[in-house]
Amino acid sequence: MYVCLCMGITNQAVADAVCAGARTSKDVAAACGAGSECGRCRQTVRAVIEAQSAAAGHAPASDRPGP
Repeated sequence: MYVCLCMGITNQAVADAVCAGARTSKDVAAACGAGSECGRCRQTVRAVIEAQSAAAGHAPASDRPGP
């Protein structure tokens, strides 16, 4: 499934970036480009990060702005 239409990035590419060490949406954008253009996919990118991190037993880093 495509996650980032701007860059043509799939959920597998995002998952691969997470497995390679990406822990935030900014990390993923640097690794594969997803979320680096318009940003509409960042919520989905975060969901993939959380799912991959949970599957690997890691706590995902939060890159959401604090209060």
